[in-house]
Amino acid sequence: MIIRRVSVRNFRSYERADVRFGPGITVVAGRNGAGKSNLLEALYFACTGRSCRTSNERECVRFGAGVLRLELDIEGSPPAGVRPAESERPRPGARHQLTVGFQPGEAKRFTVDGAPVEKLADSTARPLVSVFLPDRLELIAGTPSLRRAHLDQVVAALWPARAGTRRAYAAALAQRNALVGAIRSGRAGRGSLSAWDAELARHGVALMADRAATIDRIRPRYAEHAEGLGLEGDAQLTYRPRSRAGSREELAAELRERIEGDLQRGFTGHGPHRDDLVFSLDGRDLRAYGSRGQQRLSLLALLLSEREELAEVRGEAPLMLLDDPMSELDAGRRERLVDVLRRGGQSVVAATELGLVPGADAADVERIAIVDGAVMQAAAA
Repeated sequence: MIIRRVSVRNFRSYERADVRFGPGITVVAGRNGAGKSNLLEALYFACTGRSCRTSNERECVRFGAGVLRLELDIEGSPPAGVRPAESERPRPGARHQLTVGFQPGEAKRFTVDGAPVEKLADSTARPLVSVFLPDRLELIAGTPSLRRAHLDQVVAALWPARAGTRRAYAAALAQRNALVGAIRSGRAGRGSLSAWDAELARHGVALMADRAATIDRIRPRYAEHAEGLGLEGDAQLTYRPRSRAGSREELAAELRERIEGDLQRGFTGHGPHRDDLVFSLDGRDLRAYGSRGQQRLSLLALLLSEREELAEVRGEAPLMLLDDPMSELDAGRRERLVDVLRRGGQSVVAATELGLVPGADAADVERIAIVDGAVMQAAAA
């Protein structure tokens, strides 16, 4: 799928902007504070229905405006691996439009080709998107829950039919936690606990297998990109499950062994909801010992490796949004990054100057300048 245009109304610093994108690389240039990050965020919001920078989406509505609106024009068919009903399947080359409306205090409104939908994620016309932002360093340096959530999103993107495993595990975990709380307070006995142990273990083993398979596929690409981008040393990506169980029976047994501790805490303390994803360099955890620069390169290597894996499995690379990726790369590694981006798929790269992006003056590159908060679309070379 190719993003052809985004129309922005009352999004952060933009009162109004209409921006077109090329099928390959689009470069957005402007000084710091000009609005480059806001434009990338608007594009992500239009693709997903949510912000990639804040959980308080009131911040996205332009100051003094009551409602924001985004329109996204898309061309193409859904990626391979998505099997919608025949009547819903977009035709190759077909055009589609997604819209997002948001007014603080009210539910967001989404439409696909003019028809209201509850979530954009339910539409086969929605493009996959990956984003590199300085704010996303929390994925490396933040809590394990962020890394688990990201890993589960990659699993769902690779194999859409497996997305329900994470939801089923979360539902079983909530039920078991409620029962543990009731037993602890004397409102329930232990008789029904084994049934929820079995249910949690059933979904938990499947969830761990999906996570492990995803990292096994991504790991070699990650190491290759980390080296190519200048992360000097042995860069490794490791899935670290809390459980060593290889079957649902073994995981259920582990849960039974830990019930006394769970009753003392009042919740389930063991299982895939305690897993982690570890980024290491020469055996040292980058979360604790990595510099900001090393964490940036690690994040970029991760996203590039996921992009290539998605392209192989789904038959189409996700749209990639990169905010200032060139600032900590030397000239040679900037060229390598652009070469990787050119291998296939659509990318939008923000930089303070066009010259920081190798090949930005090429005829097949779309160029956008942001001057005094206004979007200036360059003519093709």
